[in-house]
Amino acid sequence: MAQRTFWKGYLKLSLVTCPVELMPATTDSAKVRFHVVNRATGNRIQSRYVDAVTGKPVAEEDEVKGYPRGENDYVTLEDEELEAVALESTRTIDIDKFVARDSIEWIWFDTPHFLLPGDKMGEEAFSVIRDAMKAAGMVGIARLVLYRRERAVLLEPRGKGIVLWTLHYGDEVRDQKATLSKGMEEKPDPKLAQLVETLIKERSKPWSADMVQDPVQDMLTDIIAAKQKGTKRAKAKAPAEKPGNVVNLMDALRKSLGGSPKR
Repeated sequence: MAQRTFWKGYLKLSLVTCPVELMPATTDSAKVRFHVVNRATGNRIQSRYVDAVTGKPVAEEDEVKGYPRGENDYVTLEDEELEAVALESTRTIDIDKFVARDSIEWIWFDTPHFLLPGDKMGEEAFSVIRDAMKAAGMVGIARLVLYRRERAVLLEPRGKGIVLWTLHYGDEVRDQKATLSKGMEEKPDPKLAQLVETLIKERSKPWSADMVQDPVQDMLTDIIAAKQKGTKRAKAKAPAEKPGNVVNLMDALRKSLGGSPKR
């Protein structure tokens, strides 16, 4: 399936500007999706907004965004007021600073996109910006309105294009050092560590996209295909047994490696 461009605008660095196109680097189009239907009629069920107190449907023109300031008390904002805070970054990716790629930790990265030149005329300017970042080992930081919100974005040269990552907001990222440093002060037994290292080596394989396939999607597709053909519905698998408590870690590791606990 051809990649779909969902945003067009301009990449800007100081006085250098070129048209660009943005497309998601991931897709969920292959996922099995369902509609909610009325079992009695087979008709699709519609979702409608209703007043939480009166229970009556609300007309679209009466729907307005509200910010809660107390119980059943809201500050309402009209569409015109929300549009008034629209920013210039709606159609321009203006790189205003650069940072070392290694200085940004994984936790800040949100959603990846592919950024490519928008036309032949802009390829030279695009290539100059891309190659200069690659040579310097730096990534660009800019702001862009995506998904109805202004977001900080990171531009990383990759191949002949640029990968644009949306970044999490500062208040969305928790302090990982405080969380991941709790406890765990006792060092593991070197013999246990050696067994785990051996287990890791035995199970090491080259990366493949097959490792992240979704078996649930395959099973759902099989069930749907069987029902369309009128065949019997596949029986649900019995739930997997819960792992028991590990009584002896050394024995468990030896069993994992195919050895005898007595050895």
